[in-house]
Amino acid sequence: MKMKLFLLSLSAALLAAQTTPPQALLVLSKSDHTLAIVDPVSLKVLARLPSGPDPHEVIASADGRTAYISNYGSGAYNTLTVVDLVAQKSLPTIDLGALRGPHGLVFAGGKVWFTAEAAKVIGSYDPPSGKIDLVIGTGQNRTHMIYVFDDLKRIVTSNVSSATMTIIDKTAGGRGRGPGPGGPPPGAPDGRGRGPGGPPPGPPNGRGGPMGAPGGDWDETVIPVGRGAEGFDVSPDGKELWAANAQDGTISILDLAAKKVTQTLSANVSSANRLKFTTDGKLVFVSMLGGPDAAVFDAVSRKEIKRIKIGRGAAGILMHPDGSRVFVACTPDDYVAIIDLKTLEVTGHLDAGKQPDGLAWAVRR
Repeated sequence: MKMKLFLLSLSAALLAAQTTPPQALLVLSKSDHTLAIVDPVSLKVLARLPSGPDPHEVIASADGRTAYISNYGSGAYNTLTVVDLVAQKSLPTIDLGALRGPHGLVFAGGKVWFTAEAAKVIGSYDPPSGKIDLVIGTGQNRTHMIYVFDDLKRIVTSNVSSATMTIIDKTAGGRGRGPGPGGPPPGAPDGRGRGPGGPPPGPPNGRGGPMGAPGGDWDETVIPVGRGAEGFDVSPDGKELWAANAQDGTISILDLAAKKVTQTLSANVSSANRLKFTTDGKLVFVSMLGGPDAAVFDAVSRKEIKRIKIGRGAAGILMHPDGSRVFVACTPDDYVAIIDLKTLEVTGHLDAGKQPDGLAWAVRR
């Protein structure tokens, strides 16, 4: 009996000691409140770590060593859970203060970009300083998902209940508004936390106070799309944006240079949750929380080419970086479906926890 207990303990220790591979698949479980670290080759769960309450989205840092998780709660929560992927342990939680309902996440320019749905804003968190260094209001209802361009000069959000997309562009220089009609009185702050000609603002307070955008302001363009616009993606060439409209069952295609909708597809994607381009930009996948299929569209012809049976419904979509597979989180079925991108067939399922949703890649550098 003692030998059996010893062997069981040894097996548990070996499982716990499995290291995170250089490339790892990250899977959130909304019901288990865990983050699973998965070996993308063997498809085995190597570790399960606390994700904080109601985890919805996850992103990895550029060096692949840290994961950030949004604790959503439909506006009830205001934290990002942080996980050390190498040591496989939790790190201090990020308190977003008044910025409640964090959801969409992107890691770009060394910072964590997030939406705060209940506050109707997007923001960025700077890990080295431990501070929120930028907050931009959208004025739209349920600002949910976010995309940040690599040059950090353009940000896009989907605003579910307003049925809009917001394009936020960084402008060169300041507003140039001095004293006079429509401008601030002499000595008064100019709306960016400083007086005319004064020094740049100091560090932000992280609680929605004056937030500067060093080196320029931001212009916002609000573009009406379909009802329930939530999941969206930008084409790999950066020219188009496709947004899935859950209530209308349509897909809005935007020309990003012209900042306007050029086509609305009658796509039959009611209850759409996420939309993703393949890495080569040739195909577009749409998951639907209330449907059994993943819909696949040709990005050039804009025609549906297949419906792939995956379960009772799906949320998160993640493309394998090498373009061979796509992972789809089938939330009602408690598994992640694995689809071969050559055959467009389901080749397996991954059990990484109940109600899987957010997915991400961590590539250690």
